[in-house]
Amino acid sequence: MTDFDIEIDRFMLDCAAKGLAVKTMKSYEQTLKLYAKWMFDEFEIDSPTNVKAEHLRSYMRSLSERGKYEMTVNDKANNNPKAREDFGKKISNSTISNYTRNIKVFFSYLYQEQVIRTNPMKNVKNVKPERKMKVMLEDNQLKQFFKSFDVTKFDQYRDWKIARLIFDTGSRIGELLDIVPSDIDLRANALLLRNTKSKKQRFVYFSDKTRRNLKSWLDYKDRYSNSDYVFPTIHGTKVKVEGVERSFRLRSKDVGLEISPHLLRNNFAKRYLVNGGDLATLSRLLGHASVEITAQIYLDFADKEVMKKYQRHSPLNNLDV
Repeated sequence: MTDFDIEIDRFMLDCAAKGLAVKTMKSYEQTLKLYAKWMFDEFEIDSPTNVKAEHLRSYMRSLSERGKYEMTVNDKANNNPKAREDFGKKISNSTISNYTRNIKVFFSYLYQEQVIRTNPMKNVKNVKPERKMKVMLEDNQLKQFFKSFDVTKFDQYRDWKIARLIFDTGSRIGELLDIVPSDIDLRANALLLRNTKSKKQRFVYFSDKTRRNLKSWLDYKDRYSNSDYVFPTIHGTKVKVEGVERSFRLRSKDVGLEISPHLLRNNFAKRYLVNGGDLATLSRLLGHASVEITAQIYLDFADKEVMKKYQRHSPLNNLDV
């Protein structure tokens, strides 16, 4: 193992001790191992103590110029990069920004641990990520998607209920897969999310439609699966996030759409605002650290959405004159 490998392992151990999300840790490890490999291939540097700011700037430039060819460390396609379907495709500024951020976090850790005397990344400016307008699904598209599930099958009935619950509450998929029946209050139409991204428990709320759907699902689930989870596999084990994401891709592809759990969460938020909801309440429902974060993410309405919001709140339309 190189010094780079050793320090990456120590950093990952520190991340695990802090209780960082698995998804975050995977992103860190993937980024750092690819960067360490690039540093050795380009400069024969195998220790982070020899890395300088210009190395990171060169890496950022090379990512932008070369396009995609190795996105995962253990990807078999790396042995033949040109075999990848996305070979040479432009890497977005958002992706480069994420890579840069991950590398800078790693070097901040090394500096705090006194592995390095100075932090070479301290003054490296990040690439400004693109601001992509989030897709607002039409009513008929959502109806098509929900109808694409075969609710006579256990797994598709479960995923149909998950999809509707995300759209009705704005919950993250990972938060929902951890819930147990005692987290649900059918009288108050409330749901307690215990395992959240921020590590802080929060309540979200659901409609009467969802209450009826949930009650029916719980009765059905208990007949066919002996599990403490609200949304288990048929064998009673916990469902993986990747499994639900794949299910959504297959169902939405059947009706000519591309819908993910995160897109449903986005559409909950945007429709909540279009329908007159306020940012402060939305921020709490989504589990954001601040209203500013919510505003930055979701106040990017298209003209059509602005028009709908205006018609609903037009001063003259709401005045009897």
